[in-house]
Amino acid sequence: MKRHLISAADLTRDDAVLILDTAEEMARVADRPIKKLPTLRGRTVCNLFFEDSTRTRISFEAAEKRLSADVINFAAKGSSVSKGESLKDTAQTLEAMGVDAVVIRHGASGAPYRLATSGWIDAPVINAGDGTHQHPTQALLDAFTMRRRLLGPDAGLGQDLGGKRITLVGDVLHSRVARSNVDLLHTLGAEVTLVAPPTLVPVGVEHWPCEVSYDLDSVLPKSDAVMMLRVQRERMNAAFFPTEREYSRRYGLDGQRMARMPGHALVMHPGPMVRGMEITAEVADSGRCTAVEQVANGVSVRMAVLYLLLGGNEPAVTHPRTEEK
Repeated sequence: MKRHLISAADLTRDDAVLILDTAEEMARVADRPIKKLPTLRGRTVCNLFFEDSTRTRISFEAAEKRLSADVINFAAKGSSVSKGESLKDTAQTLEAMGVDAVVIRHGASGAPYRLATSGWIDAPVINAGDGTHQHPTQALLDAFTMRRRLLGPDAGLGQDLGGKRITLVGDVLHSRVARSNVDLLHTLGAEVTLVAPPTLVPVGVEHWPCEVSYDLDSVLPKSDAVMMLRVQRERMNAAFFPTEREYSRRYGLDGQRMARMPGHALVMHPGPMVRGMEITAEVADSGRCTAVEQVANGVSVRMAVLYLLLGGNEPAVTHPRTEEK
């Protein structure tokens, strides 16, 4: 593992499989009566969030506490940042307090990279989402969910997603989740197809390691997993499609469309879901939808990332030896 986790593109196949295998170990901790490991006792992790977040912030906090770390939660609203303090000054304040790792979410693409390479702080930096750029731990938990469902928890150990066909549908233009997933899934050997209105496909997508289609119905029958992306209105500064109804008609996933997918295929969503637009309630509440499972898996994956960056190379979870009789 490298010192920081800034982009899914930084991970080699071996790095990614190591994280997924470690997360499998961490998932077993969640089944225990006491869901804690002493791995990061005495270490301090700061969650530095300049953007609103529910799932990611709580997921990281849960992961840190399960590893027995001391946690500092920093929200830009109500802090010195709202008075005009720079990222550099905030980082140097954290350095002076002696934090051992920083989890950062920022509205500006490239902010985590700047923090990691500037010399302002001497601690591992984990990118929890930056602008429309990257969200590597989301891609890892998505890949973890796919591997568990498509290969099995035990059968998947040491395996990648070679030959699996994954479809990402929706607002690719504004989605850091889409960029991260394309990078990671390609590294893990999967075939990725993006489906979106032409207005929501990024410039230069022809250089990405994936296919592009504008026809959802033609792609569904050959997909092993279909991930629906939220339309990110908060990042839009123009009208990218005529109406919500028109978008839903062409690119929304309903029961009829889900029936065209292979029987084993998953429906995924990084959340938060806008029911009735990109996904219907019928699909969101079906047994094939892994949205809630992804949230649970997110804690295991983030535990694995924190453990590998801060904990060392010893086995993540020690199992008592059973003597042969």
